[in-house]
Amino acid sequence: MRVAVIGGGPGGYIAAIKAAMLGAEVTLLEKAKVGGTCLNAGCIPTKALLASAEKLNAIKEAEEFGISIDGKVNVNFEVMMERKDKTIEQMVKGIKFLLEKRKVRLLNGFGKLVEKNKIEVQLNDGSLEIIEADKIILATGSVPIIPPLFPYDGNKVITSNEALFLKEMPESLIIVGGGVIGCEFGQFFNKLGTKVTVIEMAEQLLPPEDKDTAKQLERAFKKDKIKVMTNAKIVKCEVIDNQVVATLEDGKVLTAEKILISVGRKPYLEDLGVEDIGIHTSFGKIIVNDKMETNIEGVYGIGDIINSPFLAHVATKEGTIAAENAMGLNKKINYKAIPRCVYTDPEVASVGLTEKEATAKGIQYNRGQFDFRALGKAQVIGRYQGFIKIIVDAEDKIIGAAIVGPHATDLLAELTLAVHLGITAQDMGEVIHPHPTLTEGIMEALHDVHKSCLHSV
Repeated sequence: MRVAVIGGGPGGYIAAIKAAMLGAEVTLLEKAKVGGTCLNAGCIPTKALLASAEKLNAIKEAEEFGISIDGKVNVNFEVMMERKDKTIEQMVKGIKFLLEKRKVRLLNGFGKLVEKNKIEVQLNDGSLEIIEADKIILATGSVPIIPPLFPYDGNKVITSNEALFLKEMPESLIIVGGGVIGCEFGQFFNKLGTKVTVIEMAEQLLPPEDKDTAKQLERAFKKDKIKVMTNAKIVKCEVIDNQVVATLEDGKVLTAEKILISVGRKPYLEDLGVEDIGIHTSFGKIIVNDKMETNIEGVYGIGDIINSPFLAHVATKEGTIAAENAMGLNKKINYKAIPRCVYTDPEVASVGLTEKEATAKGIQYNRGQFDFRALGKAQVIGRYQGFIKIIVDAEDKIIGAAIVGPHATDLLAELTLAVHLGITAQDMGEVIHPHPTLTEGIMEALHDVHKSCLHSV
């Protein structure tokens, strides 16, 4: 079986490896670097930079823990960027090693569908190659959305792509969009000394989440002196005298050294040949079923180009399922328990339904909540802002959860499993959690669902 994968991001390279493991002869096409946006200009580099900011913050707070630091603490922005680049390079090499060991043929070039079993590849060296395959998996990812009103130049008006490769730290920065990308970049640059203003059209940061969840992050931003303007909209943007000038709908004018556009991403289907071979799309996304199959037999779609959350771990799961089905298995995707993570301080993580969504669906629910402040471990490490919230349905099955606080993105795994398996709060509450740990907060929130929490009143 010959399988071709177009796109080497977290969905595409995983699909290639899985198909090879199942016995396929696999060709992976990638026009840039394997790992896609996630590894090269997204998840990994942003977390590498946030890790540097976290170290700086720990130094600033060291005195609270009885550690005095004599002398000046300096930020070396260039070294931070070099460390980030080195991390990316190591991980790209790791993926190439895996592909080589699985005998996946990696071609660096741009692939275009010419028939349902044929791909024309414009290789980066200028040559042309035709790839014929029995099955094709499309995984071309997404690109940042840039509204026309912004005079994007990659210098003063930038996206996350340019923000990750700046040579110097900006003195001031306007961030358009208070979603995951905007919040993470906002806090990173703020901790390094940049004056940051976040503009969000919705009534809160992180619009998909419940208001009480977003409020915790807004509190932290206020403490850090990050200016947050919600229910705000930019109607005009210009670059004047080497400064960005943004005019809001209410007439207010903001100026900054740079403006970062982070209003979302859109599927990258340009020149892919989707329409040429008759693949059905809707609102710019490829239509697939729960087996990741398009309407064209033998052609699959995964990741940001289909109607599913723009998340690397979702693309990875979809890639695995597409490869398995391409190789004759019968697997289906299950989107019930998708983890959502924001790597700010405090971290924000959630899974399943929010209270807002449960209400909109007419689901009768109950909730339990426990504040980190009441946990011994949280007090010990000096990280006690936030809470753990668990949502259950009328049958006591856990249908959603949210965590705002220390290591929230790691703690979420236990609750993701609970939502996926439909475990009840009663059963899960019987599990003994180790002491002293942050996981005790999950146990306490589970008990609170039935008003039997011993450490709250």
